[in-house]
Amino acid sequence: MSAYDATPDGATAADQPQDHRSLGQIVGDISTDFSTLVRQEIDLAKTEFKQEANTAGKGIGMLAGAAITGLLVMLFLSWALLWLLDNWMPVELAALIVALLWAIVTAVLANTGRKKLQQANPQLPQTQQTLKEDAAWARAQKN
Repeated sequence: MSAYDATPDGATAADQPQDHRSLGQIVGDISTDFSTLVRQEIDLAKTEFKQEANTAGKGIGMLAGAAITGLLVMLFLSWALLWLLDNWMPVELAALIVALLWAIVTAVLANTGRKKLQQANPQLPQTQQTLKEDAAWARAQKN
């Protein structure tokens, strides 16, 4: 045995497992593994995106419902309050007070809907993490 037959850890070439695949087979295996990995990442991204879209859809639905019901409530309550306030003050001032009240209600509804939309996370954190792990694995295979 020569000095060239030993590995850095002191083992000889005979102690190392042998890979009897041809270069074409190795390249084919890598290609197959890479294709499988890409498909799995795409499936994960699709699943994660659907979950986030569902969360965003619920927030949008709540905003739409709030807008419709808010419009109806605003219409009827505005007239009732306007007629009530008209008993003690000029109608113009009563209308201004009613408008300010509904501006506050609108701000509260918009803020609630925005918070729901912010709960959605379009960055797909699980997909990003697995892509980082895949890149590290690919670098390890290269070395």
